[in-house]
Amino acid sequence: MKLLFDFLPILLFFGTFKYTESHKEWAAAFATQHLGFMVAGGQVGTAEAPVMLATVVVIIASLVQVAWLKLRGKKVDLMLWISLALVVVLGGLTVWLHSETFIKWKPTGLYWAMGLSFLISQFVFGRNLLKLMLGEQLQLPEGVWTRLSLAWVAFFAVMGVLNLWVAFNFATATWVNFKLFGGIGLMLLFTLGQGLYISRHLPEEDAAPAKDPS
Repeated sequence: MKLLFDFLPILLFFGTFKYTESHKEWAAAFATQHLGFMVAGGQVGTAEAPVMLATVVVIIASLVQVAWLKLRGKKVDLMLWISLALVVVLGGLTVWLHSETFIKWKPTGLYWAMGLSFLISQFVFGRNLLKLMLGEQLQLPEGVWTRLSLAWVAFFAVMGVLNLWVAFNFATATWVNFKLFGGIGLMLLFTLGQGLYISRHLPEEDAAPAKDPS
């Protein structure tokens, strides 16, 4: 359930974009009528309407996520705060300036912020975030925890670059597909790879006691 909650803004962005992309005339008219006051010039064209409406939806979804957690008295993770700040600022610029460039930077900003959080926590504060999250369930040597953490730093760095490469070398529709399927798929594969690496370093279970021959 938490996984669905975390990925809800991405799913809504994807769904909104796909629907409005196939109804561009309606999307442009709807955006101009209802969101014209948020847009420079007050007019939204068919080319930018799909990504603009999807951006508005993801901003609202992110705000609702944080509000829901706060109302229920639950902690809002740092990454969710960073994601909210990025989507509001970059999404707001996308809407106001009719430019999808800004919202395309949002995943990269989030990937790099996550990578920096792992890096700074490890080498500035001497705290391994992975160990803090999983240390109660897994007993691993310190060197393994460090390598796992650095692997996540490298993964987030590469994902940030990959997002920009897809965003600015392919059509927006291709980027939207990559944002959902590519991003999630690559993260699942990376997580699987980490799981296999971890399995090689887990302590062996104590041998079962011998049965009483009597």
